[in-house]
Amino acid sequence: MIQPRMSEDEVYDEPSKVGANDGAVSLEGPDSVDVKLTPEAAEETADSLTEEAVRARGQRRLKNLPHKPA
Repeated sequence: MIQPRMSEDEVYDEPSKVGANDGAVSLEGPDSVDVKLTPEAAEETADSLTEEAVRARGQRRLKNLPHKPA
């Protein structure tokens, strides 16, 4: 069965479910996201998610100010 692709414009407000099983990290999220990663890939993804979450929060906080960073 072919799964529909996630909409690139959709923004979800619920966190994904994460678990460890047989040496792999599984991620289940909205729109039928179901991914299994090595522990190393999961750690790198977690670091990137944290960095970009902080950046996105800053963008959201600054978007209504009169100046806009480049």
